[in-house]
Formats: sequence, structure tokens, C-alpha cells
Amino acid sequence: MKLAALKIAHIPYYKQLMRTDKPIGTLLLLWPTYWALWLANQGAPSLLNFVVFSLGVFVMRSAGCVINDFADRKIDGSVKRTATRPLAAGRVSSGEALSLFVLLIAVAFGLVLMLGWSTILLSLGALALAFCYPFMKRYTQLPQVVLGAAFSWAIPMAYMASIGSVPIEAWLLFIANLVWTVAYDTMYAMVDRDDDLKIGVKSTAILFARFDRHIIFLLNALFIAILSYIGISNQLDMPYWLGLIAAIGFLLYQQTLIHYRDREHCFKAFLNNHYVGLVIFIGLVASLPLPF
Repeated sequence: MKLAALKIAHIPYYKQLMRTDKPIGTLLLLWPTYWALWLANQGAPSLLNFVVFSLGVFVMRSAGCVINDFADRKIDGSVKRTATRPLAAGRVSSGEALSLFVLLIAVAFGLVLMLGWSTILLSLGALALAFCYPFMKRYTQLPQVVLGAAFSWAIPMAYMASIGSVPIEAWLLFIANLVWTVAYDTMYAMVDRDDDLKIGVKSTAILFARFDRHIIFLLNALFIAILSYIGISNQLDMPYWLGLIAAIGFLLYQQTLIHYRDREHCFKAFLNNHYVGLVIFIGLVASLPLPF
């Protein structure tokens, strides 16, 4: 597959490929990155790290969406939710999608070059995960685990960029975010389960079958348990715990939404996870020293 020149007239379609009109994925990637930056720096991340990681989240999420649509270009037309995507609808070529992906990766690499060499080396893991994830649904019933690793990789990078190492706390936060990602992306996969079964695409929603709601509950319980341990080990104040309580409330609300496995409500439950990440971040910021 050859790269192709990007066309100005196709910019609206490129924006669709990048999901600029659907920021939920960016937000779900952003909040855990901010958790890591604030914890690693005890509430005072440097302006450079804040800007680089904020922009990096947007660029890498966009790149992930583009390569995902490239990987799914031959099956998206068979899924109700994805049939109108630019590649599936033939509005842009595969070569254009690859060119856009390469451009976004180049921008992301330019951003990470502003950080230390150890962080640059870690970024190669992010690139590998972003490229591999879209193809995993053809080979494993656990593509959501690969997505969880991709959505969590900024956490060790943030620690490395901030303190020059990746302590156990960073990997605990990595695991917490990974299991949370598997939980909410299983909700997302529940939306497409019927279509995926027809076309042979694999997912945790299919693997978990009638136990999907129960496993989501257990994954979210582990997520909260790890965050509670991090709160205790960092001696975080009451706002953090109030944030966790609010997050638990949202997670329980999601359980009511997915109870009957209705497509619309499963998608609503998935979107609701933005608030989980947000309230945890607010509680964390309020519990750490002010940066001035």
C-alpha cells in the first residue's frame, strides 16, 4: 500500500478520520495522563511536560483512529455504527489514510523529542501499541486489553519525563487504567456485538458473553481498589476520596445502563466514563499542593 498526497478538499474527511468531532476518546486518554503527571510531580507538573503530553494525547489518539479505520476499511461497511466512516464510504483512499497516520506520528515524535532520551525510548512502545491494536480483533478475543495498554502507556512516560524513572506506583496506575479501559471498551463493544458476530470480529463483549456485566463490575472494582491504594500510599486528602466516591457512583450508574444490553444505553454508559476520569482528576488536584 503506497502513501498518497493529502488533499485540501478532503480535510473534512481527514478530520472525521481523526475523530475531531468525537472527543470522548481523547478525554479518556487525557485524564489518566493527567493523573500520572500530577502524582509524579506532587501537584506541580512543568509547563513543558503539561503541554507536550496534552498535545501528544490529541495527536496519538487521532493517529490511532486513522490506523483503526485503515485496518477496518473492509469491514466497517458491514457494521451499522461505522458504515459512514470516510474510508468505508470511499471518500478517501487507503493511501491518504496512511499518509495522514505517518504525518500524525511524525508530529507526535517531534513532541516527544522535547523530552529526555529515556522517555523517547518509551514512546516507541506507544507507537507499537497504537499500530497493533486495530489488527488485534482478528487474532484475539482480548483486543480491549491491547487498547488498555495503549491508553495507559502515557502513564510510565509521564513518570519518566517527570522524575527520570518509572516506580511501582506508575505501574499500579498503569494496571488500574488498563482494567478500567477494558471495562468501558467492553461496553463499547457490546454496541456492535451482533454485527461483530456476523462478520467474525473478536472482542471481550463476545468472550464474556452473558457474564459481561459481572466482569465489567469486577474490573471496575479492581480499578477503584488500586486507586484507593495509591491514595493511601500518597496520604491524599479528603477531596481525592470524594472524587473516588463520585467515580463509584458513575460506575454503578453505568451498570444500570448496560443491564438489558440495549445498544443505545451501552453506548451511553461508555460515554459516561469521561466523568469518571474527570472527577478523579479533580479530586487528585484538590488533594495535592498548589503549584504556586
